[in-house]
Amino acid sequence: MSLELAYLLWSAALAFAYMMAQAAAYRMQAGVADASSTRDREPEPNILTGRATRALRNFQETYPIFIALAVVTIASGRSDSFTQWGAIAWFWSRAAYLPAYLLGLSPYRSWIWAVSAIGLIMIFAGIAW
Repeated sequence: MSLELAYLLWSAALAFAYMMAQAAAYRMQAGVADASSTRDREPEPNILTGRATRALRNFQETYPIFIALAVVTIASGRSDSFTQWGAIAWFWSRAAYLPAYLLGLSPYRSWIWAVSAIGLIMIFAGIAW
C-alpha cells in the first residue's frame, strides 16, 4: 500500500474523530436526551460546541480535496517523495488542528491550517509536474 493510500485510510479515522468531538461537545452542552431528539430547537452553541462545530466544518471543506488528490496520485502512478510529504503534512496538521481549535490556540491554529494547505499544494504539484 502506498503512503498516500495509507494516509487516505487513516484520514477516515481522523474524520470520525472530528465528528465524535463535535457530537460529544454537543451532548455535554445539551444533554443526551436533547441530542437524541429531532433538534428542532437547538440551543445557541457554547464555546466548546461552537469550536468543535467550526473545526468539523473546516475539516469537511478540505477533506474532499485530500481524497481527490490521494486517489489521483495513486491512479496516475505519480506517487513520489513530494506527494508523500504533502500527505504527511496534511494528515498530521489536520490531526493537530482539532485540539488546537478546541483549546483556542490562536494564532497557532491558523498556522497549523496553513501547513495542511501547503500539504495539499504539495500533492497537487507532485501530480501536475
